[in-house]
Amino acid sequence: MKNRTITKGMLLISEPFLGDPNFERSVVLVCEHEAGYGSFGLVLNQSANLKLDDVLDDNIYPDVPLFIGGPVQHNTLHYFHRRPDLIDGGVELMNGLTWGGDFEQIKRLLNSSVLSPDDIRCFIGYSGWEEGQLDNEIQQDSWIVSPTSSEVVFNTPIDQFWRSILKTMGGDFKVIANYPTDPRLN
Repeated sequence: MKNRTITKGMLLISEPFLGDPNFERSVVLVCEHEAGYGSFGLVLNQSANLKLDDVLDDNIYPDVPLFIGGPVQHNTLHYFHRRPDLIDGGVELMNGLTWGGDFEQIKRLLNSSVLSPDDIRCFIGYSGWEEGQLDNEIQQDSWIVSPTSSEVVFNTPIDQFWRSILKTMGGDFKVIANYPTDPRLN
C-alpha cells in the first residue's frame, strides 16, 4: 500500500509517466505542508548548470552548485543545509537537515571555508501547490510519497536520484525504477 501522508521532510517521487515536463522523473523534498496553506518543496535532482556566485552580487569563493527547485519564481533563492550548529535560524525538516537560516552567515562561512559546499544545497525557484492541490495529485497517483534522511538527500548523486530512491523502496517501486523514459522506444 502506498504512503499518502505528507509532512515536511518527506520526498515526493514523480510517477514515471507524470506528463509534466517540470517534474519528469523528479524527486521533491517537502519543506512545508500545512492544512489551509498549501505546500512548498524543492526539486532535488535538476541541476541549473550555474554556481551560487553566478546569481549573487557578492563573491562566493568555493563553487556551490545551483539546482532548479521547481517551476515557480526562478528569481528566488532557497537553500537547506546540515549545519544548524553554525547557521542561525531556519526550520528543521528532519534530523540533520535545516531549511533556510541566516544567509549572510552562510556567505561568510562559505568564504572562510568553515562551511563546506557539501553541507548546503542552493536552489533557484521552487515547487508550490495551493491548498489541497498536492493532496489531490497524490490521490491521483501522480506522486509517490517516501520518508528520507539527510544522508540520502546529500549523498545520492542527482543523476541517479529518482531511480535510486525507487530501488531502495523495493517491491513494485523497484520495477518502476526501470521503466523506460519513453516506452515507445523500448
